[in-house]
This record gives sequence, C-alpha cells and structure tokens, in this order.
Amino acid sequence: MTTPHIHAEKNPDKPAVVFGNGETVLSYGDLERRSRQAALVLRACGLEPGGGIALLMGNEDRFYDLFWAALRSGLYFTPINWHCQAEEIRYIVDNSDASVFIASPLYAAAAVEAAAKLPAEIRRFSVGGEIEGFESLEERLAEVPESASLDNPLEGALMLYSSGTTGLPKGVRQPLSGKPAGDPAAVLAVLGLAAIFGLDASDRYLSPAPLYHAAPLIFSTAQHRIGATAVVMRRFEAELALRIIHDQRITTSQWVPTHFRRMLDLPEDVRKSFDLSSHRLAIHAAAPCPVPVKRAMIEWWGPILCEYYGGTEGGGTLIRSEEWLEHPGSVGRHWAGGTIHILDEEGNEITEPKKEGLIYFEGAAEPDARFKYHKDSEKTRQTYRGHLWTMWDVGHLDDEGYLYLTDRQHNMIISGGVNIYPQEAENLLSTHPKVDDVAVIGVPNAEMGEEVKGVVLPKPGMQPGPELERELIEFCRERLAHFKCPRSIDFAQELPRQPTGKLFKRLIREKYWKGGEKTVV
Repeated sequence: MTTPHIHAEKNPDKPAVVFGNGETVLSYGDLERRSRQAALVLRACGLEPGGGIALLMGNEDRFYDLFWAALRSGLYFTPINWHCQAEEIRYIVDNSDASVFIASPLYAAAAVEAAAKLPAEIRRFSVGGEIEGFESLEERLAEVPESASLDNPLEGALMLYSSGTTGLPKGVRQPLSGKPAGDPAAVLAVLGLAAIFGLDASDRYLSPAPLYHAAPLIFSTAQHRIGATAVVMRRFEAELALRIIHDQRITTSQWVPTHFRRMLDLPEDVRKSFDLSSHRLAIHAAAPCPVPVKRAMIEWWGPILCEYYGGTEGGGTLIRSEEWLEHPGSVGRHWAGGTIHILDEEGNEITEPKKEGLIYFEGAAEPDARFKYHKDSEKTRQTYRGHLWTMWDVGHLDDEGYLYLTDRQHNMIISGGVNIYPQEAENLLSTHPKVDDVAVIGVPNAEMGEEVKGVVLPKPGMQPGPELERELIEFCRERLAHFKCPRSIDFAQELPRQPTGKLFKRLIREKYWKGGEKTVV
C-alpha cells in the first residue's frame, strides 16, 4: 500500500512536509490524522466516491491535508490557480462538478465573488481564517475525534485544469480505478515515476513552485507515496532556494527555466556561499529551457539536471545531463521506452529524421480508459487520432529518436504564407544580457497577414527605446534566419507569465489584435 497512513504506522515522527526553511513541519503522523479527519468531514457533507472538491489555496499548511483527504476517499481533487480572476474560479468550480469549494483568506475577495455566482448547493468552506459567507473548515475538523476511523478508503484522482494560456482552462479527467486507497495497481504511474527518477524514502525533495500546477503537486505527493520528505517553498526566491538546499540538505528538486535564470542572475559570491553537495538530482520541465541557460546550470551544479517533457494529460520524454550535452536542445526519448509519433497535417506518420510535425503519444487502446477533457467532447475528439493523442506541440525526432520541440502549434505565425514558430527567437533573445523576459508573437500586417514582433521586459537599469530595439533585432538577425526575427520590438513593464514559466500569450496578443481575429489562438 502506498498512502501516508502506511508510513505513519511505520515512522509517525518522520517529516512528511517541511514548509519554507523549516518554519512548519508536518510529520507522517500529523498528515495521516489531519487528512483522515478532513476526509470524514467531506463524507459528512455527502460526498461519495466520484464526487469532487475544488481548492483555492497557496502553498499553505492545510493543502496536503485536503489533497490526501480527497485521494483516500475516492474523490476528484481540483486545485485552482490562485492567479485566476473570480469568473475563471467560478467556471472551474462549476465545470469540475465539485460539491465542495474550499478557499484560503489570502484569496477571499476572488473567492467571495466567484461563490456568489455558484449554485447554492455547493458547500463553501474557508481554511486558515474567516471568509464572509463561508463555513469554517477548522470548526468542522475540531468536531471529528482524532481516533475516528475512515472505513472503505478508495483511491481518488487529480482533476487538473490546463493553464488556459489559449482560452478557457480545460479539465483533464481520468477514470477512477475503484481500488482501495494506496493499492499499487491504482498508482502504477506514480510508482513508475519514482523508479524512473530514482527517488526513494531517504530523499528530501524541494518544490519551489505553486502546488496548483501538475508537476509540483504530483512530484511532491509522490514523496508521500514512497515515504520521503517534501520541502515546499511558500513562494520562490532565488537566494532562499539555495539556502534551503544548504540548510535542509536537499537531495532532489524540481524547477522551471525561470528559476534557473533567477538563480544564475545572483552575484557569483552569493551563489558560491552555499553548500549544495547533498543535491543529487535537479528535475526540470514546464517550459523550454534555452540552451545557454541549461549549459550554465550544468557547469554550476554538475551533471545532475534531468529534463522531462509532458503535460497534465500525460506524456512524455526524459533526458539526463550527459545525454543532453551530446544532444543539446533535445527533451529526450520516450521515458518508458514507448514510441513517439510525428504526424503531418493529414495525420500521416513522418519517418524522416529532423522533419517537423505534430507530436503524438500513444494512449490506452480502450477508449473508456483514455483521458477526456471534461465537458468538451469536441476538444477531446480533436486531440485523438485513433489511440494517439497530442498536446499540440510541434517538433521532430533526430536519427537516434531524440525529440526536439519547435513550439506550440497555436503560437505559429503565418507571414506571407511562411510558417514561423516564435520559440526559437524567444529563446535566443532571452539570452541577451539586457533582456529580463521576452515574448515573440505575430501581429497584424496588411501586406503579409502577420509579422513577427518581440515584446521585451528589459533588465533593471537598462533603458528601453529605439537604440535597444535596434540592438536586439540585430542580435537576433546575426544568429537566425531574418524571417524568423522580430521586425519590431515593444518594451513592457511586465509580462503575464505563470510561476510555472508559461506565458499567457493570449493576453499579450490581445493588445495587437483587438477587433481582429487572432485573440485566443
């Protein structure tokens, strides 16, 4: 069995969760008791297997209590991105069919506004303080005896929503197994993940990202499946992350390229002041990592970086540092030895190396066992070709089967009939010493249909204007085919980027396409 209560029986005092640099520590005994009490409260609210809860909360103390309450009760657990506006929150709670909506006072204003438009039968609880119109979850928990037992625990599941970077978020819903909570047959994917990365009970895993995102949540809770310790930052700070690796003797971790860039920007004497020798594995994913950034991280941390490519729907590929140095820019080969398919626009298999097409993975042979986009049968239909499915990423395989990502199909710019994927220019400009962040998009052009534009956030102290614009365009044109480079650059004070590293390009495009056609693709 692979749930926290097994580890609580064997080693109740072992830390299951450490928040920050040790400010709050929950033992396996604490996590088992608290999640069991929360599960009993949810049952008392009438939730039965197949039901669901939605949670609007930061990286706070009760997060894992509620996760494991759902996962040991046969429920769907839906964490909500706390950057969402009230209408987006309302949509996710309603669309997910959650019977219970739980919110933190940190997001009280948005929670109250969202709740006002939800059906009255959805129960509303606050956790960590009061929210007007919400019941106190702590009061209900206090009514449950610490020794109360949870009968017939069943394995639940995550129901995560896509980031919504290209429109309304879509819920990814996997069928429930119906098996007892912790049954190894029900959690083969998680156990396989631990095996692939070599994780075990001795590890101390650092998660610097928000828990509403798939990777931080799945990997940190995988630590609880195997009896390891998850160390969770409330919010990412570059120097603090290094201090935590030093102080907490972190062995494994997971990052996005934005984290790498922020840490590399620290003064060299600060970077060298921490002992990182305990750190044996640094996993990264979620967004493309520019080659110079990754090379710099390997030079600093050693060959401990391990990159994977996948999504909320599944996937994916894996590449370790030694392989990457031989195949720079690749995201690796299929992590379970499966087949990656590259298809052309007609759905024909591309067998020629280095020829781009849409990337497909193999799904379950039986349609009922495949994931679905909840309440969106058309998007589900478009995603599959037979049992193959895609995340709408474009890329190619080399002669050895290593996958290289080009960009998202939705980001493609069509200029004068030429298809341009902006990720290449974006990655290049992000390495310029005067650029803090960058988005490359297509904007209207009367003659060509679209043209390439860069939107740049300069580094502190850098003066935006025509001179810097010329410098950046020339920097790009010296290294890339000119048609791939921005014809113009605008400067911004911030870019709408998630902590996971993903850009909300839809929001950037809206300024340029207002009244036009390309507002949500």
